[in-house]
Amino acid sequence: MKNASIRIRLTLWYGVALGLILVIFAGVIYVVMSKAMQDEVDASLEEAAAVAVRTLGEHRFGPFLIFEDLSQDFPELALLDKFFQIFGPAGQVTIQSANIQSREIPLSQTAFQASLNGQATFESVRFDQGVPFRLLSVPIRHGERLVNILRVGTSLQPTVDMLDRLLLALLIASPLAVIVSLLGGWFLAGRALRPVDSITHAAQRIAAGDLTQRITAPRSTDEIGRLASTFNDMIARLEVSFRQIRLFSADASHELRTPLTITKGETELALRRPRGAEDYRKVLESNLEEIDRMSRIVDELLFLSRADLGEIKLKQVPIQLDDLLRDVQQQALVLGKDRQVETVVKEISPMMVSGDELRLRELFLNLIDNAIKYSHPGDTVEMSLVPNGEKGEFIVKDQGIGISLEDQPRIFDRFYRTDSARSHSTKGTGLGLSICKWIVETHKGAIRVQSMPNQGSSFTVLLPLSPSIP
Repeated sequence: MKNASIRIRLTLWYGVALGLILVIFAGVIYVVMSKAMQDEVDASLEEAAAVAVRTLGEHRFGPFLIFEDLSQDFPELALLDKFFQIFGPAGQVTIQSANIQSREIPLSQTAFQASLNGQATFESVRFDQGVPFRLLSVPIRHGERLVNILRVGTSLQPTVDMLDRLLLALLIASPLAVIVSLLGGWFLAGRALRPVDSITHAAQRIAAGDLTQRITAPRSTDEIGRLASTFNDMIARLEVSFRQIRLFSADASHELRTPLTITKGETELALRRPRGAEDYRKVLESNLEEIDRMSRIVDELLFLSRADLGEIKLKQVPIQLDDLLRDVQQQALVLGKDRQVETVVKEISPMMVSGDELRLRELFLNLIDNAIKYSHPGDTVEMSLVPNGEKGEFIVKDQGIGISLEDQPRIFDRFYRTDSARSHSTKGTGLGLSICKWIVETHKGAIRVQSMPNQGSSFTVLLPLSPSIP
């Protein structure tokens, strides 16, 4: 069974379960029908006995009853499906119906003793493996004295024959029902598992490297439909992830190859002929600058890799966000002065958040540094910190080169830099905004951008305020 297919196992489980149900159902039907038919026989015997007792009450009691006198007022004595016997107080037969003349059915000791005690008795008997009978013995008393015992009986052969036919029908119908159900279960299991086969084939094609494969999901919300939709969503995410990995590898190679090429070229040029100490110093300074750039890239890559693995743990302490922004503004003034860009605080409100002060400082500085880096000389970068419901809203707005609508969904991808950004500044690594997004999301916040080409950009960071602050 462990090696059998799900379709076979489902069909067998269904067949076994249905077989057990049919056996129980057939047993219940047989028992109920047998009891109902016996109750019907007993009721007819009681009714016939009641009529006989009333008729006997109109005649004299005692052992000298005449059959002809009774048969005139009691035609039931000649019924073919029942027979009657009237016993004396000592248990001897005095009168019995004609349809039992050839058969001796004595009064049992149990029925005799019950009659002496004034109780009616039902009995089922079979003589010499012959026809089974159902007997009812009723005492007839006159005062406190037992004068007669009336017995009414009938053959159980019709009942036995009917129960035998019912049993035969159940024995034939039940296996046929199980066979039909197995065939139906095999068919239904095949239809139900058909999407699973599609998933298997799609997974095999995907394993061969084709991540564009999708499953034709059924138009239903059942388990199979949800499985197909979930599988398609998973493959879509895998396709996006692999595409991002390929782009990441290409971008990382490009970002590292450029400084390496520059370093190698300048070093080879310096070694072609003897040069003065000043020329060597300039080459070394240029090499050091490129090495610093590669070092920043490697450090930021290492940071993002550790972040993806969950190895970077952030502190969760109360932070006065407005005080932190004022400290960052002093550093922003220095950055802006070097690039002839003015940085101003437009509005700042006191508020407190819970988080890691070092990472939040890095977040603000990265966003401000980007705004200054992609601004024009003489532009102004505005910063503000205002409450927004239960969150604090930090906004950095510049008047720089801007970002097109097509590029905005990808600016938080690693190593992604727009063409205008590359031509405006060659010192970026393309990892700063990825780090900013990770810091914001780790603090359960959100970051968004609004921008138009050559009209500047506005980055908004929303951070949940600390619940301890009113």
